[in-house]
Amino acid sequence: MNIQQYRAKKLEQDLRERARFRPSCGVCFQPQLACYCSQILAFDPKIKFVILIHPVEARKRIATGRLSHLVLQDSHLFRGESFGHHLGVNKILADQSFFPVILYPKGLSLNLSQCDDQVLSHLVPPEKKLVVFVIDGSWGTANRMIRESENLSQLPRICFTPERESRFRVRKQPRQGYLSTVEAIHQTIELLGESVGFPLHRRQHDNLIQVFDHLVDQQLALSSQNVSARPTDHK
Repeated sequence: MNIQQYRAKKLEQDLRERARFRPSCGVCFQPQLACYCSQILAFDPKIKFVILIHPVEARKRIATGRLSHLVLQDSHLFRGESFGHHLGVNKILADQSFFPVILYPKGLSLNLSQCDDQVLSHLVPPEKKLVVFVIDGSWGTANRMIRESENLSQLPRICFTPERESRFRVRKQPRQGYLSTVEAIHQTIELLGESVGFPLHRRQHDNLIQVFDHLVDQQLALSSQNVSARPTDHK
């Protein structure tokens, strides 16, 4: 176990110990009055999403990374600052049946919004499953995580042009056009779903936004009543 894994494990243990003194959900890690599990309709997006959460992001009030993980079947949720030696990440990268990319709009990043159906249909090699790594953190922490994780920095990059402003009414986005993690994942599915065999017309992926809206509305209501609904564990 390296120092980053030790810190992540210690943080999780501390948060769980703290949660013993406040009733909370063991699945979404929200206080019971803010549990959103009843809203979840888990589905298989035909894409394996690997969500990498920075410890700072793990402490924030609305947990969009964890929310996404709970809605997305066959997804992974890893917490840390550097993933160069992360066993779970490297196991996925070493699997020859996967085609891994990272959702990161810097450098030579393929803008999915500018690709036609033919380009998207040939994005993933035959007989391979698309794996999308998603960094859940601020732009500053995301940049550091990429720099400190050589295995991630070498991955092909994808991005998109946001179609609308963020629905994150609780937390102000740092710049226009920035989206929360759950919104970014939803848009990625919207753009890539058909090319990997996901039935977009069923709109199963809209549950990501539905649960997110529920959580935001609930937080606004609790805030107006001066009731804290801070999560007791990571996203």
